[in-house]
Order: sequence, then structure tokens, then C-alpha cells
Amino acid sequence: MELKATVWRAIQLFLLLAVLALVVGQVLGQPILLSFVTTGSMEDTMEPGDGFVAIPPELAGDVGEGDVVTFDAEEIEGGGLTTHRIVEETDGGYITQGDANPFTDQDGGEPVVQDPEIAAVAWQPGSDVLVIPHLGTIAMTIQSGFEWAQLQLATLLGTDLLLGTQGLAYLLFALSILLYFLIGWLEPTRRRDRENRPSRDLGTNPRLIVLALTLVLVAGATTAMVIPSETDGFGIVSAEFESDNPDVIEQGTSESFDYPLHNPGLFSTVVILEPQDERIDVDSSVHPLSSRESTNATVTLSAPEETGSYHTYLEQRRYLGILPTSTIVQLHDVHPWAPLVVINTMIALPFYLFGMRLLGTGRLRTRQRANSNSWL
Repeated sequence: MELKATVWRAIQLFLLLAVLALVVGQVLGQPILLSFVTTGSMEDTMEPGDGFVAIPPELAGDVGEGDVVTFDAEEIEGGGLTTHRIVEETDGGYITQGDANPFTDQDGGEPVVQDPEIAAVAWQPGSDVLVIPHLGTIAMTIQSGFEWAQLQLATLLGTDLLLGTQGLAYLLFALSILLYFLIGWLEPTRRRDRENRPSRDLGTNPRLIVLALTLVLVAGATTAMVIPSETDGFGIVSAEFESDNPDVIEQGTSESFDYPLHNPGLFSTVVILEPQDERIDVDSSVHPLSSRESTNATVTLSAPEETGSYHTYLEQRRYLGILPTSTIVQLHDVHPWAPLVVINTMIALPFYLFGMRLLGTGRLRTRQRANSNSWL
């Protein structure tokens, strides 16, 4: 029985984490392990609401014709994450198309997809995408309820201002800490009650409580770092003449401008800027920002010798400043995800160990008085 109960709890935890990953991924605009499709453009490969395993492009390696990718579209459905198949690879980028669509996205006005715009690659263990039926439908239902709750809260408070995704990240972060210490404060009272009253064991494992709170905390910290991170695209027109238009640059020359950086959060942040090609550069790639601090980086765009229209990208990554800036930079040079992993570990491990010390390792029990119908 104990083995069966453990397996069932593990299944429940896996499903909870899967749905949480889907919802958070949609909020962030960055798939986290799993993603899903919302329209019929990928039928018969995937139906609306079907989920799939989303592999980060850094781990997926080179993508090419036949791969199904999730990219940040500019025109499709008004812009946003779109999952379509690469049908052609050109010198300028990738041509994409939904399996059910009669024409390519680029025929419909979508710019050619560039590598920095690809957020995830659908896992294809064989020749087909591994599909998880209806998983996205659950996530969309929860996300709709969450948005409804935000709207009701704003109406109740008499304001049109919603928290927004970054505000929700910090709220999630703060609530997890509050719940954590609330349970630690209530536990001595529970222990005294257990000493004085006969009981019935309902078998709540404190490890599960602390683990759940730790996961919430890590989700909040990750969201606070990932939401402000973004990839900015810049259009360059290399022309034969000077122009007052900042996007039009005389061929072979460069133009510089201020690129604003702001940390609206309560914690210090380290911003790392990564130019994606030789047509863009920054005066400084690393910018530590304390709470509520703003600064400017100087971005320089260079027009190629050949006239024409070009696109270039600047990637901005943010990390909570709980590590020295030099350490974050060194970890980032190993892999952009390395600081996220180390920072989350430094947050989660002490949080979990301290929680286990507060609650102990035995089961938390709900007690019942002898010959009484009231539960405590």
C-alpha cells in the first residue's frame, strides 16, 4: 500500500509540475520543458490543446528543414509564440509553415525566422513529434482562471492596474516566503497539541509541504529573472546617403544611441547584453542594477558596405544579484542557463533545509479528540 501511495503521489506531483510549466511558459513567452498549440495550423500533427516536449535551442543543436520550432512571430495572430515547421533553410533565415496551412508564413507577410527568435524545438524522438494529447487544454483553463482572478482583484480594488507578469513573479516569490514562515510559526502549536491529545494519523509528509513551497519560491525567482530578459530586434537600412531617420545609416558607417535599462524589482539585478552579430555592438555588456535603478547602455549599429535592408539582434539576460557580478559573468560564459541553475540552487537548498528543520522529518498528523466529531 505504501508503495502504491508513493507512486500515486509521484504521478500527481509530475502532473502538477507539467501544468505549472505550461502556464508559466505561456506567461513568460518562453516554453519551459513543455509547450502546446492553441490553433489548428499544425493538424494533423497536433490538434489544438495538444502539448509537446519543448527543448531549448541551446540544447537542441542545429535546427533545419523538417524541425518543428516555437518562435516569436511578428505578424501571425498579431505576434507572439507560434509553433510551425521549418520547410526551407535560406541564407537569410528559416521559412516556416503550419502543417495544415496551404502557404508559408513568409508568403503571409511574416519575416524570415532568425535563430535568436526560436524559443524552443519540439522533441521528435523519431520522425514525428512526441505529442501529449489535451495537456495544453488544462493549462489554458488554469491560465484563463488566473487572468479572471486578476481582473476581479483589480475591480475589487477599484483600479485598472493589473500586476502584470513581473509583478506576479515578485508576488509569488513573497507569498512563498510568507507561507514558509507561517507554517514554521504554527508548527510549535501543532506539536503541543499532538503531545496532549489522542490522535488519528492522516499521514501528511512535511517533505512534500517544504518541497512544494520550495518549488513555488524557485518558480518565482526564475520568473523574476526570465520575464525581463528579452531579445530586441533592430532594422538597419544601409543607404548611399545620410539620413535623419535613425534606421537609415550610410553604408560602411555606424550610428550610436542610448539603450535604457531599468530594474523595477526589489532585488539587485545583473544585466548582461549579448550582441548577436557583427552589425551591432555595446559599450559595456555587463550592468549591475540595484533596486529601482536605471541606466543607459550605448548601442552602436553598423551598416554593411552593400546597400539594402538588414536585421540584427541584441539579447538581454537578467540574473538576481545574489552572487558577485564577476561570478555571474563567469557562469554566463559557460552557458546562459548556468547562473539560473546556481542562483536557484542557492535559494532553494537553504530554504528547503531550514524548512525541514522547522517541521521535522516525521509526518504531520491531524489529531482528533477521543469520542469527538470535531477535527483539529
